[in-house]
Amino acid sequence: MATVGKNVPNVVFKTRVRDESIEGPNPFRWEDKTTADYFAGKRVVLFSLPGAFTPTCSTYQLPNYEKMFGDFQEEGIDAIYCLSVNDAFVMNKWGESQGVKNVGLIPDGSGEFTRKMGMLVKKDNLGFGLRSWRYAAVIDDGEIVGWFEEAGFQDDIDSDPYEFSAPEYVLTWLQDNKPFAKEQVA
Repeated sequence: MATVGKNVPNVVFKTRVRDESIEGPNPFRWEDKTTADYFAGKRVVLFSLPGAFTPTCSTYQLPNYEKMFGDFQEEGIDAIYCLSVNDAFVMNKWGESQGVKNVGLIPDGSGEFTRKMGMLVKKDNLGFGLRSWRYAAVIDDGEIVGWFEEAGFQDDIDSDPYEFSAPEYVLTWLQDNKPFAKEQVA
């Protein structure tokens, strides 16, 4: 299970990136991205959620991280990533529909990263299958330095807890732990 002081797992993410040399209505190509591509040499906030296009994720979590991106930068964060056990096609369309410009979307289509983080849960009661439990983390050069997991971790939970992984909560933690702010890092 992921905890403070551990490194994020090494995996390869199957992404789709825009390529203007491709004609037609779907000008994207496959591109493998590694854990190092997202986390090496950077201070990032990663938040993970049960699914793209779902109510809490689309109404609060992703839009609020997007809106608060500048506040996170002021606290020394280089990037914010949203991860879900969805494929690259779904994540790209969701980002497009949300007008996302600041938050990077990471498709964990097979759930490998989520499983290795110890956060894979069954959501069969909702017809989702295996998905990520909702959490956030502050990651410094691949090492987890802050961990924000929603309460009640379990399979087939009837509720959708959302408190500790909210951007407001994570930002407050960063403000209270100033060694992670850029202006105070040597």
